Amino acid sequence: MLSCIEKEPAAPAQASVIWLHGLGADGHDFEPIVGELRLPADLPIRFIFPHAPVQPVTINGGYAMRAWYDILEANLGRRVDEAGVRQSAVQVAELIEREVSRGIPAHKIVLAGFSQGGAITLFLGLRYPQRLAGLLALSTYLPCPETLASERSAAMRDAPIFMAHGSFDPVVPLALARDTERRLHELDYAADFREYPMPHSVCGPELQDIRGFLLQVLQSTP
Repeated sequence: MLSCIEKEPAAPAQASVIWLHGLGADGHDFEPIVGELRLPADLPIRFIFPHAPVQPVTINGGYAMRAWYDILEANLGRRVDEAGVRQSAVQVAELIEREVSRGIPAHKIVLAGFSQGGAITLFLGLRYPQRLAGLLALSTYLPCPETLASERSAAMRDAPIFMAHGSFDPVVPLALARDTERRLHELDYAADFREYPMPHSVCGPELQDIRGFLLQVLQSTP
């Protein structure tokens, strides 16, 4: 199982957020987010920040770093390391299943991710066989879109999806994220796309919207 950083709430957890970092980062990258979200104490949430495996990344000259899958070329919308995406999806699914075994029902689990982590969030989340609380896909895109229609999960077809992207993102082009939004809407997913005046990062107004999304999807069901 993937190694993780876990942030436990003061009271016993009633929900979980599994948050996947981007290429070259690790689980510590989004750890400070927990305090910045200022979530209410009466909604005790366990935050889990897994570390991606260390592997060579082609676009970076084969240099080994933490990555959810290999990046084969600069145009992210073209050739994708599908085998790597699927392997990471299996590993992250194990974390979801562990939360269920610890008493958190699937419908109280949010899967979140930034950049590469967001791509795994969309790939796995839309195929996961149980209904999750929702998906947070930040500064990212949909990998392997050609297989989604045949592989998607009936349980996740009405799950809330929050997408956020920077207008000036030099890493994942805004056009690629908008293409993901279009594909999801064509398949009747409830994707809420928000654009912010930022590069490949996270900003204050976006954090406020993420907070609102978490409250919406985790407070709405017992």
